[in-house]
Amino acid sequence: MHPNLINNVNVAAQDVLPTPDDIKQRLPLTAAAEATVLAGRQTVQRILDHQDHRVFVVVGPCSIHDVEAARDYARRLRDLAEEVGDTLYPIMRVYFEKPRTTVGWKGLVNDPHLDDSFDIAEGLRIARELLLEIAEMGLPVGTEALDPICPQYLGDLIAWTAIGARTTESQTHREMASGLSTPVGFKNATNGNLDVAINALQSASRPHSFLGINQYGQSTVIRTTGNQYGHVVLRGGTDGPNYDTVTIALCEKELAKNKLPLNLVVDCSHANARKDPALQPLVLHDCVHQILEGNRSIVGFMIESNLGWGNQSMPADRSKLQYGVSITDPCVDWATTETMLREAHAKLKDVLPGRFAV
Repeated sequence: MHPNLINNVNVAAQDVLPTPDDIKQRLPLTAAAEATVLAGRQTVQRILDHQDHRVFVVVGPCSIHDVEAARDYARRLRDLAEEVGDTLYPIMRVYFEKPRTTVGWKGLVNDPHLDDSFDIAEGLRIARELLLEIAEMGLPVGTEALDPICPQYLGDLIAWTAIGARTTESQTHREMASGLSTPVGFKNATNGNLDVAINALQSASRPHSFLGINQYGQSTVIRTTGNQYGHVVLRGGTDGPNYDTVTIALCEKELAKNKLPLNLVVDCSHANARKDPALQPLVLHDCVHQILEGNRSIVGFMIESNLGWGNQSMPADRSKLQYGVSITDPCVDWATTETMLREAHAKLKDVLPGRFAV
């Protein structure tokens, strides 16, 4: 018998990772961080229940590749949150995993050194350390759940979770979402299909049993109760944007038909902005206008924003990376972010308090 001809034929190596418990022992959840996470989750839940009149805004870099730039961004967003917080509830977008259509950099957890060394153990440590720092600043964090193992390492520091356009249809991700402790936004499919997001909401709201790992790295059957705080994220598709009033009305109709809460988050980036960051302010302006005209279903926004404008290719000499500029999708810069949120705040501050009044 030749086991090497049967098992792991295409596997080059298997590196044992620290368990979630190992990393949490090294970087434990502090009281201040826990208070931020709980407040963030509860606030988003109250917004989704229409008990908090504010609109939440998941805003930040397309992906995190420079921890110091992320800290810098977090400090600025925390200060801006204090200014607009009576109307908008900012949540920092902190994405560590990037789904790729073919190949490319997979994110800080997978490749923290940006050199294809795939030091995942170090990536998990760096990610958890950064999440702790941001939470201790008092700023809640949102992320995309891509790898079903990562939430065991990082999930206690997350206030809001996205399931991306490429994975909303995945049974694995719907099962995972049913057990996540955060509200979960399901994006429509990359082709613009809304049905997959509606189906995902229904699936994730129900109990599931599936394979996973526990805090000690043991293979486990995870049994969930279902997540009641799922919602749709409209991000456009191959046919173009889907944040217009007609599409919003059709989405509301589908949610109502399926007896689901009328809660929509509009992604101002991706296909809604045709991947042009200059269009993100226009998307936000349009949706704010819809709220002013009486819309009651738009409860949140997503904005891809960084310190610097646009994006950059990864240079061979990593020391030549521009500080605060995305290496994945193009983003608006910090000055534009401030303008977008301040203008939305000014327009909505007198309208939102009475929005859900009976």
